[in-house]
Amino acid sequence: MQFFVEKQSIVRKIWGKSDTVLFIFAGAAAEFALNKAVDWLYFTGKLPADPIGRLFSTVQYARTIVFAPFNQAKEAINRMQKIHQAVEQSRGYPIPDWAYRDVLFMLIYYSISSYELLEKKLTPEEKEEVYNVFFRVGTGMRLQALPPTYTEWLPIRNRHLLNDLQKSNYTTDLFAQYKKQLGALRFRILVEGQKLVVPDRVKELLHFTGFSFLTLIVPVYKVSRLMKIDRLLKNLLLPPGYRDQIRRLDGPHE
Repeated sequence: MQFFVEKQSIVRKIWGKSDTVLFIFAGAAAEFALNKAVDWLYFTGKLPADPIGRLFSTVQYARTIVFAPFNQAKEAINRMQKIHQAVEQSRGYPIPDWAYRDVLFMLIYYSISSYELLEKKLTPEEKEEVYNVFFRVGTGMRLQALPPTYTEWLPIRNRHLLNDLQKSNYTTDLFAQYKKQLGALRFRILVEGQKLVVPDRVKELLHFTGFSFLTLIVPVYKVSRLMKIDRLLKNLLLPPGYRDQIRRLDGPHE
């Protein structure tokens, strides 16, 4: 059976552990709140009502594609495109192409930064492989102006960070909703985790300090994984409503 992502791919290793996926989610939650097109998801009312759930569903969608057989992955990509087209029709004009690219760029960037935080540095070839997978997702969604290689993507990613992000009332509202959903302690941990994976431009706009106390905890957490007590820690830190979803991220991927 042909898969969208080959079984030996580094991308499956990245998206096959709940720890890495959670940091991908954390980074995307920070950057997405700054995106100039975030008002699109306020149009349906679903994002402000359940921002954690909506963002987590986006991450889950990406993960499904990573592990799906080729035909199922293509169907999932087409489904995602139709959902966005329905929103565009309701609002009366299209979501800008750069906004789609920004979400794709987040998945690429945070896949790499989260894995490197928790596991090891990726080789240039592995980074290229990560980029290639999401490049194929983007072309499947008919996105325009996607550079063909990771190296060519890097300056474009930087331009997107400079041109497409701003702190707005939506940013403030989303972070307030994050805090409401997670509670003060878990929200603080989310922010500290975001500091470890987001680029400098995002830190600057969100007024993040340079130091995260999780810098001291990540090495301890890595040891906890070896001792098989990481699930206990995750249960303490995660909202009860999401524990089963997070646990399934470590389940069978075939």
